[in-house]
Amino acid sequence: MTNDIDIGLFSINTDHLADPVALATVAKAAEEAGFESLWTAEHVVLPNPQVPPSPLPPEASLLDPTVALSYIAAVTKEIKLGTGIIILPQRNPLVLAKELASVDVLSNGRVIFGVGVGYLGPEFEALGVPMADRGQRTTEYIEAMRSIWNDERPAYEGSYVSFAGVNAFPRPVQRPGPPVVMGGHSKPAWRRAVTHSEGWYGFMLNPEATATNLAGLAIAAEQYRRPNELADLEITVTPRMRPGQEMIDSYGELGVDRLVLVSGAQTVDETLGFIEHIHDTLLS
Repeated sequence: MTNDIDIGLFSINTDHLADPVALATVAKAAEEAGFESLWTAEHVVLPNPQVPPSPLPPEASLLDPTVALSYIAAVTKEIKLGTGIIILPQRNPLVLAKELASVDVLSNGRVIFGVGVGYLGPEFEALGVPMADRGQRTTEYIEAMRSIWNDERPAYEGSYVSFAGVNAFPRPVQRPGPPVVMGGHSKPAWRRAVTHSEGWYGFMLNPEATATNLAGLAIAAEQYRRPNELADLEITVTPRMRPGQEMIDSYGELGVDRLVLVSGAQTVDETLGFIEHIHDTLLS
């Protein structure tokens, strides 16, 4: 048993799963096995040739997160659908708000809005978005998206987004919208998690690195006011540790709420085998 830690599956939209039959097969298998959530990866474009710190070769396949999650919503019933993460400063916030609201409606309120600020210079350059101000841009975009999702008369006036006299329906099923999970291992990311997010996401962290980040989040919580409507900060981690009870115990002792696992599989059959293994050892 997972001792109250939810288990998710990462990278549902990449490589061998960037195929309609494979994606549907794996999504349904994960739900049937008891996984709590499925998470997409994102890079709109990748540097060609691959250069550090790019994590993937340019020919890597990645379905768009909102499109992939819409497809998954149609073939599943209850499993949560997470973006892990969307590089928010590269997106138009009102267009993305419409997309995520649409997925939330079609999935009956299952979207988790995982957010990151990005780190690949060539990607920002290709998209025509300045990289230097990506943190502040991210904060404004979250605020603007919550306005279009919730306010009777949506409006926002910022340095990077400004609108008034418009509205957008349908609104998300979830209020005040899909929960925002802020990714990142830096002081600014911890601050944004405390001030603007329902949760925080640490990617590929061992227990020691997780503890360091949780300490940083605790310091940020002392320094910055957390809005009352955000409630307690939910902690999500993709662990750098072999799946098993030791993993559950190690992260559970730290107060982690959700572990989003990387299968390492290269084929659909390997992915299904991983899902079955996690079901048999952690979820049954």
